Amino acid sequence: MQKPSPDPTAEEDSHSAARRIERLSLHLTPLAISPDDHRQIERLECAKAAAAKLNVDTKSLSSYMRGKHREIQDKVMDYFNKRPDLQTPVEILKDDHSELCMRQLTGLVREAGIRPFRYVVEDPAKYFAILEAVGSVDMSLGIKMGVQYSLWGGSVINLGTKKHKEKYFDDIDNLEYPGCFAMTELHHGSNVQGLQTMATFDPITDEFIIDTPNDGAIKWWIGNAAVHGKFATVFAKLMLPTHDKRGVSDMGVHSFIVPIRDLKTHQTLPGIEINDCGHKVGLNGVDNGALRFRSVRIPRDNLLNRFGDVSRDGKYTSSLPSINKRFAATLGELVGGRVGLAYSSGSVLKIAGTIAIRYSLLRQQFGPPKQPEVSILDYQSQQQKLMPILASTYAFHFATLHLVEKYSEMKKTHDEQLVADVHSLSAGLKAYVTSYTAKSLSICREACGGHGYAAVNRFGSLRNDHDIFQTFEGDNTVLLQQVAGDLLKQYKEKFQGGTLSVTWNYLRESMNSYLSQPNPVTARWESEDHLRDPKFQLDAFRYRTSRLLQSVAVRLSKHSKPLGSFGAWNRCLNHLLTLAESHIESVILAKFIEAVQNCPDASSGAALKLVCDLYALDRIWKDIGTYRNVDYVAPNKAKAINKLTAYLSFRVRNIAGELVDAFDIPDHVTRAPIAMQSDAYSQYTQHVGFNPLVGKHNTQEIIAASLLHGAILASYKYVSSCSSADKRGLVAFEFQQ
Repeated sequence: MQKPSPDPTAEEDSHSAARRIERLSLHLTPLAISPDDHRQIERLECAKAAAAKLNVDTKSLSSYMRGKHREIQDKVMDYFNKRPDLQTPVEILKDDHSELCMRQLTGLVREAGIRPFRYVVEDPAKYFAILEAVGSVDMSLGIKMGVQYSLWGGSVINLGTKKHKEKYFDDIDNLEYPGCFAMTELHHGSNVQGLQTMATFDPITDEFIIDTPNDGAIKWWIGNAAVHGKFATVFAKLMLPTHDKRGVSDMGVHSFIVPIRDLKTHQTLPGIEINDCGHKVGLNGVDNGALRFRSVRIPRDNLLNRFGDVSRDGKYTSSLPSINKRFAATLGELVGGRVGLAYSSGSVLKIAGTIAIRYSLLRQQFGPPKQPEVSILDYQSQQQKLMPILASTYAFHFATLHLVEKYSEMKKTHDEQLVADVHSLSAGLKAYVTSYTAKSLSICREACGGHGYAAVNRFGSLRNDHDIFQTFEGDNTVLLQQVAGDLLKQYKEKFQGGTLSVTWNYLRESMNSYLSQPNPVTARWESEDHLRDPKFQLDAFRYRTSRLLQSVAVRLSKHSKPLGSFGAWNRCLNHLLTLAESHIESVILAKFIEAVQNCPDASSGAALKLVCDLYALDRIWKDIGTYRNVDYVAPNKAKAINKLTAYLSFRVRNIAGELVDAFDIPDHVTRAPIAMQSDAYSQYTQHVGFNPLVGKHNTQEIIAASLLHGAILASYKYVSSCSSADKRGLVAFEFQQ
């Protein structure tokens, strides 16, 4: 009987299975390696690590980072360090926190002599530097200061005229006039033009009558209102009487100074009802309240009349021709709040990153057999959690610093093009930075394991206090839509031959590049020099933005006919949000590259270049699908980007301690025991109630002490059971020994 011929396919499958089993067995039972081989591997690893580690001059890097306002920030932090009674405890009741916050702000202004309000217009960069330091002490204090000076004070000096500044400036500055910014209503937040509170002019008495027409118009979440505020800038529809059938004419939303409490007794004034909004997820040091007005009369002069005024006989005048233009001008003067939030959010990320990275360097878990345990930051998984966050923190620092500089220039020049640029840039950076920080706070907490869950180690309060940054001063989703709208406007300008504003200049070149197909040669380049070339990185970011812009413009045009403009926008909304984020990432990277190139110290510049490369390549890898879909990056190049990102994370890990030290945040500001620069575990154990051990003991000493203690205890028990004569004999024997 003839044997069947062997099936070559089956035989090949059998060999393949055998090879897989062999590989798996090597994972379970590694090949024996001689001690000499071990030493050779260790030497190679050490040589590689030494070659990879940069020498970082922390002082020079810190000086470059913190700039010219370092002194005023140190003054703020030193003041609170010397006043333990003004430091916020881990556990504090809402009402106690609110009172402490007011005492902190009063102490800062009246005792430390720091007057932030003076810099709101004169030197905004200095104001934001103070805000960063104050927010580092207590985020509630930073927000309360922002409400007092940027919102309440800022509305008076930016929306009012000379008479308002002369009357209110000094008392806002010295806290005699604590105030509120009453814009948001129960039914309307982002849609400010939909506000329902009314301010009706009475020509007989020369007054405005402020009314809350329904419960949906109750002013809600108003900082400083529940307890401390004496005044409020109230945003309301200005209603003027007419002599036609309508009876009144709606002139659009304006702002009015409304006294809400008696200056002497602090009692709520007639016609005004104030209630506390209650316990919040975070920021409970800020007394958020709800305000309802019932025919509250204020003088005509209390209209903040920079963009529109009402005469004694009820005639309305304005230099701006329409409600929409007046509204845009009003909101344009209030972008300082967004600038402050973007800048402060980056500061929160610095603190969280410092705590997580210092702990990760300190904490040791597992290691090679019969070898010491290793730092958890030596694990690739921990590096790829925290190192991109550290890189982003640096990127955000330079981007928001650029925003502050542009805002300061805008306040000096009032250039229309600059105003438009700052408005869009502040919206985009506020949305992007605060969203990224919110996600990163949870990652930092998780990276610190169980100890990250302890309230004293700050992640809970940082996360809860910062969370609202994503939705106040403009909901992030709404702000990103503003950025997308501006990009589409610029896109239209480009094809009509108009000029592009500064932030969008790159679109002219990138859009032309987009119209041509990606270069199949460069799409395959994978050398480290190429991938770390700033031109490649920035071109990739800008190519993606240009592609998204062109494609969403086509989609909007397609859907506008059947759905209308609103329906088309909604159909493409996620696409528009991605476009806005891509544009902001391009701006952030451009500013980071610029900061690297401008760094005067060589060692600091090398460290920043390494961090910048990680930021860029990590972002490209996270959206690699977009680049692969259009063949901008070939498969081999995508793989190279992933490998290089992991390697850069390892290299940044080697200088992570120096990089967080360059933030120059003192221990009394981080206030997390696990992040202390010396005796972290000792301070942590003392916090929960343990007394510190006297001196330092190694394991052998502790074991010997334990054995001695056990022997003494056993001897004591034996002696206790002996007769008096035996006890005397034992004592004599021990004495002789």
